[in-house]
Amino acid sequence: MAYDYAKNIEERPDPVKADLKGNLPSWLQGTLLRNGPGIFSVGDTTYNHWFDGMALMHSFTFKDGEVIYRSRYLRGDTYKDNMAAKRIVVSEMGTMAYPDPGKNVISRVITFLNHTVPDFTDNCGNNFIRYGKDYYATSETNYIRKVDPVTLETQDKVDYMKYLAVNLVTSHPHYDKDGTAYNMGTSIAEKGKTKYTLFKVPDTTAGGKANASPALKNLEVICTVPCRSLLSPSYYHSFGMTDNYFIFIEQPFKLDILKMATAYMRGVNWASCLKFFPEENTLIHLIDRKTGKEVGIKYYTEAMIVYHHVNAFEEDGHVIFDVIAYEDPSLYNMFYLNVLKEQSKTSAMSVPKCKRFALPVQTDKGIDVGDDMVKLQYTTASAVKEKEGKLLCQPEVLCDSVELPRINYDFNGKKYRFVYMTCVAMTAVATKIMKLDIETKERTEWSEENCWPSEPVFIPRPNGEGEDDGEIALHGPQILNI
Repeated sequence: MAYDYAKNIEERPDPVKADLKGNLPSWLQGTLLRNGPGIFSVGDTTYNHWFDGMALMHSFTFKDGEVIYRSRYLRGDTYKDNMAAKRIVVSEMGTMAYPDPGKNVISRVITFLNHTVPDFTDNCGNNFIRYGKDYYATSETNYIRKVDPVTLETQDKVDYMKYLAVNLVTSHPHYDKDGTAYNMGTSIAEKGKTKYTLFKVPDTTAGGKANASPALKNLEVICTVPCRSLLSPSYYHSFGMTDNYFIFIEQPFKLDILKMATAYMRGVNWASCLKFFPEENTLIHLIDRKTGKEVGIKYYTEAMIVYHHVNAFEEDGHVIFDVIAYEDPSLYNMFYLNVLKEQSKTSAMSVPKCKRFALPVQTDKGIDVGDDMVKLQYTTASAVKEKEGKLLCQPEVLCDSVELPRINYDFNGKKYRFVYMTCVAMTAVATKIMKLDIETKERTEWSEENCWPSEPVFIPRPNGEGEDDGEIALHGPQILNI
């Protein structure tokens, strides 16, 4: 049975009790929030790419063995403008929107100028971020939208630029146990420099007043990392964090700013301005959380593209981090709606691999060029010393054909054993859920006929006896115990 990925989905803003198969554990209490595209056509206009669809937010509230569901469209400026015009008039990454042919010449000129220096969409359909007590729908632009986590009603539009000069910000932050959020963004040609900025948003104000709103008023810059090219910053979707370090991968998958400025005039979308440079190395930046400075060692590896970090931890003078890596940028192309419609098993897609890297934190002057500085016994990852003290890092491949990794977040930044992922074969559409035991490499899989599972969210059992003592929730939702 083929699923129609271009079909508009009906919102259900009023809470409805879900039909259940089986029983939910009595301890499972709370609300699961999910976000993703829901509208793919307006009037006679259609988005080209699945990621471009207008955001539809979902909530699943678990209480006393029942599930209450509701969904609501994010009613931001993008939604309002498109609906008022009865056509798509706001451009997205994979879809360039053009003015109504009936508009006069002056209106067309204004539209052209707006796209030359783009004011990005506020169609925040990637994820939810929590800053303090506030919840925001987010994508990767400088805009986020505050939402009511109970009713899913759209609230304030927030511009990161009001608090920090960043044009792009990830939708995958990290959180400490005290509620502090950590994130990073890119400042493009700000004061003649392009840089990556790591920042944190404390859960309380300096004066001890808890739950101040918005918490973004207390944003603090931790450090900045200069971009290796002024007008071609690296694209990144996530980053790693341990107790003492941040891991930032500056990959040779770059956004050409000059091409973005002329994309509208050339009749192409902004996604076409992303280019992969397979002849370049991938730089790995290891940043000390306490000092805000990079460690003195220069780490690099071969060209790769990473969207999702799995986890990172420290052991015996090493920082170990796991990522899902690709050899080329073909994944994005797999989500164009015409490709999804074909559901072709022969489509060319780079096989995603779960890779483990190990970074020695301290250099040993007694180590010769050509020696491997990784001294851990449980991984084949290496870091070979080269001239000028650089380390060429080669990963261990833990498994392949997987994406959307999630862990027991209580183990975030710490040594862990289990990761939960979707299984993908020759297409980007997931067919199974897999639990991987990193120590033994044992795989436990779940699938169901005519079911295309989403990102598996692990929910630990209160006072559980082990790292994998809990349940898996899938957007739908299904609740699994694997």
